[in-house]
Amino acid sequence: MTWKRIEDGLRAINERGLLREFRYLESAQAPHILIRGKDILLLSSNNYLGLCNDDRLKTAAKDAIDQYGVGSGGSRLATGSYDIHRRLEQSIARFKETEAAIVFNTGYMANVGTISGLTDKDWVIFSDSLNHASIVDGCRLSGAKTIVYSHADVQDLERKVKENQGAPGLIVTDGVFSMDGDIAPVPGLADVAHHYGLLLMVDDAHATGVLGSHGGGTSDYFGLQDAVDIQMGTLSKALAGEGGFVAGKQLLIDYLKNSARSFIFSTALSPQMVAVSVRAIEIIQEDKASRILLMENAIWFRAKLKEAGFHVMDGITPIIPVIIGDALQTLHFSLKLLDEGVQISAVRPPVVATGTSRLRITLMATHTRNDLTQAMEKIKLVGGQMGII
Repeated sequence: MTWKRIEDGLRAINERGLLREFRYLESAQAPHILIRGKDILLLSSNNYLGLCNDDRLKTAAKDAIDQYGVGSGGSRLATGSYDIHRRLEQSIARFKETEAAIVFNTGYMANVGTISGLTDKDWVIFSDSLNHASIVDGCRLSGAKTIVYSHADVQDLERKVKENQGAPGLIVTDGVFSMDGDIAPVPGLADVAHHYGLLLMVDDAHATGVLGSHGGGTSDYFGLQDAVDIQMGTLSKALAGEGGFVAGKQLLIDYLKNSARSFIFSTALSPQMVAVSVRAIEIIQEDKASRILLMENAIWFRAKLKEAGFHVMDGITPIIPVIIGDALQTLHFSLKLLDEGVQISAVRPPVVATGTSRLRITLMATHTRNDLTQAMEKIKLVGGQMGII
């Protein structure tokens, strides 16, 4: 009976066009990849600055292996803390213009550990309706009263804050929303947080290295480093490595070292991956041109999609969602594109709401204009064949 329920559940997932399967890459993350020996143009990677196959980062990893070996050997609070972990956390703090930082093994663990380690049943959390699943899960694990406000709606947030005063509170939001690509209204959120004495946490997973004059993320983009109490980010997207982090006051970081279960009970990141992140931050701070090129690619590609007649959400970031609607149709679009040599992910429920399934295009600074022109022609070809445009 138990296995039959699992079998029936999997069949139902497949019939709704929601079945997910692995697609194995045979080469490094780059504008062109190999899948089953075929050259594929990749437009679905979070490798925004094209650093995943950068020789400078590979050298940093190799040097770290020679010095430290390949495994960390323990949790950070046992034997797993190396001097290179300290270097990375100091580098992140300087990069984010905060007092201190703490590194987690993944961005998911950073959000879950921070929210559940900081808040409890006596707190109230105000969470954007489109926040990442890791934020949602962190809120649930915390036991705090969680109030969801309308997406990027500062007025709705303030109304709900007024209705729930008297307890310690946290406002939490994505900086760049991973499925829509829009930017959170951080100035307005910061005003509400300051006025009502709440903490503000921003998940900058998709903004770190991408937004801001120094690549520091949404706080850098808006010039509000001092107004965001908790800056979360990942080392696995624009920084091309692995892990997540939280940056903020020294008091906050010291508290999380002693309260965030996903930090306390995890083996530390391997030294070579830490070395990659240290070097990536240096490169990002030195190289503003790649961020400019990335934004130029995003603006050009978004405009071309709109000209072709696709339903494309507005924005400036390299996350470009093309709304198709039906899950099965979106999946078929993605598979037809793959046949044409272009990889774009089909994003379907429960990741997005029913009726809003989409092709989630993500661009890299290393895409050439020829790459993007080729991809555009294939997207228009399949869109025409399917009657979408």
